[in-house]
Amino acid sequence: MGSINPFEKSACGGRPPGKINASLNQKLQTVKWGEYEFCKIFNQIKQGRRLKKDDQLPGNIPFVMAGVTNAGVVNYISNPVASFPENSITVDIFGNAFYRNYAFGAGDDTGVYWNDRVEYSESAMMFFSVAMQKALDGKFSYGKKLRSSQSHHFKMQLPEKDGKIDFDFMESFIAELSAYLTVSGFDNYELSCEELNAIRNFKQLEWKTFNLEKLFGKSTRGKRLKSDDRIAGHLPFVTAGEAEEGISAYISNEVEIFSSNTTTIDMFGSAKYRSYAYGADDHIAVVHTENLPKNAATKAVTSS
Repeated sequence: MGSINPFEKSACGGRPPGKINASLNQKLQTVKWGEYEFCKIFNQIKQGRRLKKDDQLPGNIPFVMAGVTNAGVVNYISNPVASFPENSITVDIFGNAFYRNYAFGAGDDTGVYWNDRVEYSESAMMFFSVAMQKALDGKFSYGKKLRSSQSHHFKMQLPEKDGKIDFDFMESFIAELSAYLTVSGFDNYELSCEELNAIRNFKQLEWKTFNLEKLFGKSTRGKRLKSDDRIAGHLPFVTAGEAEEGISAYISNEVEIFSSNTTTIDMFGSAKYRSYAYGADDHIAVVHTENLPKNAATKAVTSS
């Protein structure tokens, strides 16, 4: 299919510094790529099951839900949940893909992919996860959530040789990438130029505590809307909690609509930036950061 690179280049001029990195980019540009359906790679594609936060018992089982913080691990539990095997990949309702080299439980907003007939190496699974992430990037959101049952025939780009998946290429690429990241001090993460500069300048920043009301004015409290009174629709309705970022339903009721680029704080003190219009119940306070630039709004309250 030609050279279709599923790995993003560095933001630093499109070419990261260093001989090893140049070699990696050259490999990605010269390899041949083919399309492969998810179901052709994984014979097991399952969805996790819902487990409310209040029902989660402390333990040693990593419990995975939608999100990128801590790679989606929201808690460690002891509940008798379905245990998914190590050497699996999770993909949440937003299309975020993560490789797991440990057994875990998963919520109903997370799909799990593995193969119990073919023993893929860790390097191959890591490569698959990046290819899946690239295939799903930007296609799913709160308004259009991904379920694993929908993804069987989705296609990812993989290196191929003689009409077959080139596992040797994936092994060597991941090995060289891991070595480069380790030597560079960026293990498992490729930083952009802006991120590198931010890290270098971090220690020079001056920090001070500010009162939210003085910065943004009085927050607005949402209003109670019982579950039985909610009419199905398209407006996200925010309540207290971490599951699905606090969105408990999508409604069409006549409620106050809060603008995008604002931040909610629930009764537990959990702050979340909202890039979309929404409604909220009386367990939510809305901080009016809508006049700030987006990047400033995302940090103003969630970092406090």
